[in-house]
Amino acid sequence: MSLIAVGTMAFDAIETPFGKVNQIVGGSATYVAYAASNFVQPIQQVSIVGFDFPQEEMDGLAKRGVQLEGVEIVPDKKSFFWSGRYHMDMNSRDTLVTDLNVLADFNPVLPESYRDSEFVMLGNLHPSIQKQVILQMKNRPKLIAMDTMNFWMEVAMPELEEVLKMVDVLMINDSEARQLSGQFSLVKAAKTVMAMGPKYLIIKKGEHGALLFHEDKVFFAPALPLEDVFDPTGAGDTFAGGFMGHIARTKDISFENMKTAIIVGSAMASYCVEKFGPERLKEITQEDIHTRIEQFVNLVNFDIELV
Repeated sequence: MSLIAVGTMAFDAIETPFGKVNQIVGGSATYVAYAASNFVQPIQQVSIVGFDFPQEEMDGLAKRGVQLEGVEIVPDKKSFFWSGRYHMDMNSRDTLVTDLNVLADFNPVLPESYRDSEFVMLGNLHPSIQKQVILQMKNRPKLIAMDTMNFWMEVAMPELEEVLKMVDVLMINDSEARQLSGQFSLVKAAKTVMAMGPKYLIIKKGEHGALLFHEDKVFFAPALPLEDVFDPTGAGDTFAGGFMGHIARTKDISFENMKTAIIVGSAMASYCVEKFGPERLKEITQEDIHTRIEQFVNLVNFDIELV
């Protein structure tokens, strides 16, 4: 069992109504790896970093079963850097700084040992890079999932349409689903998006949970009400890591198992937001994860008697 995680390994500077950090490790592939490694190993990381990315972070990932042969280290450039400020509702934010640095040169080459992996998670990157990774696989993976964003819909729509035909699962938020489909109703939006290629669509709604669509089936998972929400950065990638980690561990890509994977992903994301960056994900144990998943189950379980 192995899972390829493609995405950024980066530095973030984050300001929320509850605090501020000037520099913390982040990036989509970082969050996916921290979440997914709780369920399946190895995680076969594909990313690019500069000379400034901390060795202790690499060592920490390696101890969790993350293989780093696919991470290119550029000795004379800095790592990707993003800075953002969240509003009081924690669902909206302003991007203050985006320094691509090494990401401007990202041309992923999969190590030979990665190319027969059955499960692939494509983080939010230019669609041409996502496609490039798929084309390097020896055989069609059992499941390919991808994330994208409104920016690529605006500047790279033809490339995005190409890669959508090549993946099984698309993960986007509700505003991105509406933009991609041109539909306001999320049910209509889902049908339009799935007609573009993906068999499954996950629409993330932040603190309002997540929807899973497949053919004419719909599943809704609520978000867990939390006392402390310090930083939503990386929550979507953590969700993806939990989701794909469960799928890769069970090797079951049925709609029923994806419903469980949605709960697992939601549980992992609920931990992510409790501290800045991936710090909370570094602390949690298997017992913590099981407890949080049980909380989700209890949240939606009820008995009803119709009179």
